[in-house]
Amino acid sequence: MSVQISASDVNKLRQQTGAGMMDCKKALVESNGDFEAAVDYLRKKGAKVAASRQDRDSNEGVIIAKATADGKSGIVVEVNCETDFVAKNSDFVAFAEKIADLALNNKPASLEELKGLELDGKKIADALIEQTGVIGEKIDVSKYETITAEKVIAYIHGNYRLGVLVGLSADATGAEEAGKDVAMQIAAMNPIAIDKDGVDQNTIDREIAIAKEQIIAEGKPAEMAEKIAQGKLNKFFKDTTLLNQEFVKDSSKNIAQFLDSVSKGLTVTAFKRVQLGA
Repeated sequence: MSVQISASDVNKLRQQTGAGMMDCKKALVESNGDFEAAVDYLRKKGAKVAASRQDRDSNEGVIIAKATADGKSGIVVEVNCETDFVAKNSDFVAFAEKIADLALNNKPASLEELKGLELDGKKIADALIEQTGVIGEKIDVSKYETITAEKVIAYIHGNYRLGVLVGLSADATGAEEAGKDVAMQIAAMNPIAIDKDGVDQNTIDREIAIAKEQIIAEGKPAEMAEKIAQGKLNKFFKDTTLLNQEFVKDSSKNIAQFLDSVSKGLTVTAFKRVQLGA
């Protein structure tokens, strides 16, 4: 029995991928309504798919990223509200900053533990409910991430819309400024891992399968597909893994080469990127 594909489903896939309406409808039909499979179907057929597959509807709020004074650890939190009007309110931002400071100073092991910390004499979980009553919008903390490293840099981008933590292998001369450059790179280019070793096997298998289908569809012999697919996979690593990405501020270097030029052997050991609503 075939799955019924609604016009809203087609429109949703079109918004997420940028592909044409008829292509999106066919992709959903062929994929029995599975959106992820439909995106892969479009890619295999050579359709230009938008980089973001995320639903464009997102919560409002702020992202706060902070590093400790000694630069050895950092946190990033997402504090949500319902409207942009509240997100830009200075009292709401100050409330989010207080939560971030508590996270930084106490380093809770989870979001649940963070909500159990005391803020102005009450648990954060209760303070969120109280703020909901005062403001008239649902207020919540939806994300909490932390890293530790020899040198941690925190960066907030786009009026609290995105936060990045970067962990470097050494607190070398120039590491602070270099770390901020790398944080801006992460904000702009959204890498999926530090290096290809950090990419999970399912993602690798998926990219190879898509590449092979594209190559065969182009009329090239199947025996050539494996070799060409490996070349496409290397390009995928170059585009999506941080150390292999072309440095936005100097295209003659990748990030690994840029960091090595700042201090021999300097590299990224960890990073976190939190985007509002993503």
